Amino acid sequence: MSDKVKIGISIGDVNGIGLEVILKTLAEQKILDYCTPIVYGHTKVASFHRKSLHMNDFAFNVIGSADAANPRKANMINCWEEDVKIELGQANETGGKYALLSLQKATDDLLAGAIDALVTAPINKNNIQSENFNFPGHTEYLQERSGSNDVLMFLISDSLRVGVVTGHIPVKEVPQAITQEKIVKKLQLINDSLKKDFWIEKPKIAVLGLNPHASDNGLLGKEEQEIISPAIQAAFDKGIICFGPYPADGFFGNGTYKQFDAVLAMYHDQGLIPFKTIAFSTGVNYTAGLKFVRTSPDHGTGYDIAGKNLADPTSFMEALFAAIHIVKHRREQEAMLGNQLKTGGKIIETAADVKDDAN
Repeated sequence: MSDKVKIGISIGDVNGIGLEVILKTLAEQKILDYCTPIVYGHTKVASFHRKSLHMNDFAFNVIGSADAANPRKANMINCWEEDVKIELGQANETGGKYALLSLQKATDDLLAGAIDALVTAPINKNNIQSENFNFPGHTEYLQERSGSNDVLMFLISDSLRVGVVTGHIPVKEVPQAITQEKIVKKLQLINDSLKKDFWIEKPKIAVLGLNPHASDNGLLGKEEQEIISPAIQAAFDKGIICFGPYPADGFFGNGTYKQFDAVLAMYHDQGLIPFKTIAFSTGVNYTAGLKFVRTSPDHGTGYDIAGKNLADPTSFMEALFAAIHIVKHRREQEAMLGNQLKTGGKIIETAADVKDDAN
């Protein structure tokens, strides 16, 4: 059991649907065949949600640290001592405060190597703001904590993968934020992630334009000709198989996206609207470029349905399994690279190959 992946789970806003989708997911016994889940929250808060869902047969194994986790149980670490007043469906300071305490403790353990990956339940980006959290969202917070130079918001599903050049910024700031250098960096992140995390040997990436009809040869804007096309060529020259820029509407409307392993959109809604239309219930938000693995469900706090037993746990479960698979892919890749033997310029990967070479 020691090689099972330890997945840390932050609970998100305590007044939202985060704990509902967590509980519904971890109530599935099969989950424990694939990972050891560790939820960062508090048993009293979890019990409140459990009772509202009438999940009387479910209970967490309470532990003091990640190394004490029981691989046959759903584990919980208490991240605070005081009682919490839960007001389901309300966006208030309480929801943000305890979402941050959960996230901070889970990230501490992630950076310390106590857990193998992190799955984050939804936060409210407004009420979580504080002296300790001055970020547009999880992605930027985790980038800062990890010390990563650049990261990619990468939405993934079985049928579509979409990355974005610009993330959580106002639409009016998008044109100024798009540069050739940034596009090339994002394409490099997508390419590296597809190879390392998804084991796609020669990924093929589509790049969308910024303007309607990808500017109609400069009639509707100059970004495609002056920035995006040169960036695509620069990335191609670096060995990244990428094409475009494609007009976003027709690209998704006629199914051209099915011909590619991933798509790079210029801004948040350009990529996320088609992604959520095509893969809303199964979509996962993956942060590529981090030193560790972090995923989240592709939905928000769901205040309107909180406490009503209506939240669909599918996206959260997909996020959990995506984290497991990516960690295992990275482990296997590291093991293979570690086992390679070089003889006479040839890379020998197995004992049989070594034997054949000797003969």
